[in-house]
Amino acid sequence: MVFVTGIGIISAIGKNVSETLSSLLESRTGIGKIHHLQTIHANNFVAGEVKYSLQELENLAGLKNSNYNRTTLLSLLATQEALLSAGIEDITTHRTGFISASSVGGMCHTELLYEDFLEDKSPENFIDSHYTGAHATDVAKHFGISDYVTTISTACSSAANAIMLGARLINNNILDRVVVGGTDALCKFTFNGFNTLMILDKEWCKPFDNNRKGLNLGEGAAYLVLESERVVKAENKKVLATLSGYGNANDAYHQTASSPDGQGAYAAIQKALQVANLSTDKINYVNAHGTGTANNDLSEATAMQNIFKQNIPPFSSTKSFTGHTLAAAAGIEAVISILSIQNKTIFPNLNCKTQMEDAVLFPVTNLQKNVEINHVLSNSFGFGGNCSSLIFSKN
Repeated sequence: MVFVTGIGIISAIGKNVSETLSSLLESRTGIGKIHHLQTIHANNFVAGEVKYSLQELENLAGLKNSNYNRTTLLSLLATQEALLSAGIEDITTHRTGFISASSVGGMCHTELLYEDFLEDKSPENFIDSHYTGAHATDVAKHFGISDYVTTISTACSSAANAIMLGARLINNNILDRVVVGGTDALCKFTFNGFNTLMILDKEWCKPFDNNRKGLNLGEGAAYLVLESERVVKAENKKVLATLSGYGNANDAYHQTASSPDGQGAYAAIQKALQVANLSTDKINYVNAHGTGTANNDLSEATAMQNIFKQNIPPFSSTKSFTGHTLAAAAGIEAVISILSIQNKTIFPNLNCKTQMEDAVLFPVTNLQKNVEINHVLSNSFGFGGNCSSLIFSKN
């Protein structure tokens, strides 16, 4: 058994768990005008931007002149909250790992300096912090985690795979405790890339709506502290949820598009149910991947229809709150899934008004309280066919 004993998060809807929950309960989106990212698209698109400058993030972390980039600072803040939430005072008391996901790494900083660097005008050496895993090395060192440190980058399912790997390391008695999740900052590369793919919505995204036009990009970080049953019992730890199931699959259909028949998503969900030893009727809520793109939403809808048949559980995409935070998405949505269990609440799929013509399902569009939630399925499906599903259960 693998238990969640701590959670930490920062995104467009809050700098911590408390602010995040308030935004979700008030159906308040964090998607809006771009203020901090330097991009020619600032007035063309909305995004789920964290509402703090680089200096303000550093101040929140209690640091001074750290030279950390935005990706690293987001990671550090969320990790800090997760460790505090888990009541961990001495990181060295158990075999502890740090597995963090990212897709852009330090690119958010590199792209501001590389032109000057090429002309020998930039005094700053940013190369060491450019690669995807640099943030994980820095954050692990900051908190004194040294037993196992690695980075996972499987596009939008990255943090789900980080969580899954952490659980497997605990279940195989390699580690006792693992901090798992992901981080990504907005950058010009991301905006330009998704704009080239023509899958950005210039207005608020509307996942699973028949008139959906695309996704809104976002940024943030979120981490869970996973601990073994032995540690939980020995220290009488408070348990927030159980990570009962996980599965990943790859349909190898296309570099960026999901398979129309949802084959990869279906296989990932099926595997997660098998690991959790749960039948489909036990899932009380699905936190859907739901990006708002025509291809992804139909693919996920098809997979859910094939898995759940006529008994599709309530589902929603919370990317309508945070934007699509890429490698951090599954971490952020894992925290939201746990908040759903704790608060007996299903958070709404904002902006969805029209039933999809080629699917029989429709998401929850209003806040639902006092719902008995024992098992939540959280889906994350990425480019390259990388599909992953997690199941969180009430302890």
